[in-house]
Amino acid sequence: MSLASVWLQLHDGSLVRADQATEITMHPTPALSGKAAHWLLTVSVPVSVGSGDRGGWRTEQLHRTLAQTSSPPTDAPVVLARLLARLDMADAAGVVRADTSHARHAPCPDHALAAGEICFGFTAFIGAGPGTALDGVVTPDDPAEVAGDRSRRAALAGSGPGPR
Repeated sequence: MSLASVWLQLHDGSLVRADQATEITMHPTPALSGKAAHWLLTVSVPVSVGSGDRGGWRTEQLHRTLAQTSSPPTDAPVVLARLLARLDMADAAGVVRADTSHARHAPCPDHALAAGEICFGFTAFIGAGPGTALDGVVTPDDPAEVAGDRSRRAALAGSGPGPR
C-alpha cells in the first residue's frame, strides 16, 4: 500500500503526489499594507529551496499551500493526516482537495471532513471508484476524538492550545 496514486490539490490548482509530502504544517502570514494576515495550511516536499543575504545562505524544504484561511486551522493537519492514512489503507487513487468555499456559508458537503474553515474531500479516479475499499474512508471524525488529539498535541508541544 502507498499513497503513490493519491494527489493533493494545492491552493493554486496544481497537484502534489501525497506520498511525496513529508510534513503538514500551518502558519500565519504577516499582515501587509492593505492586506490582512491569514493562515496557510501547507505540505512540505523533499525539495531544497534556498535564499541568501549578507548573513549567508539558508536552505529548507519546499512548502506548498493547500488552503488559506482567516483563522488558525488548528485541527486541519490531524484531519488531513487521518484522511491520508485511511486512503492509504484502502489503496485509493484520486485527488484530495482542501475547500474553503463553504467556510462561512454552509456546512461541509456529505462525504467531506471538516476542520474549522476547511472541508477536505476526496474524488476517486474513474475506474478506481468507491467500492467496498473506500466505504467509510471519508466520514466525519468523532469531535471528541479530534479534541483529544488537540490536547495531546498541545501537551507534547508544551505550549498549550494553538499553533507553534
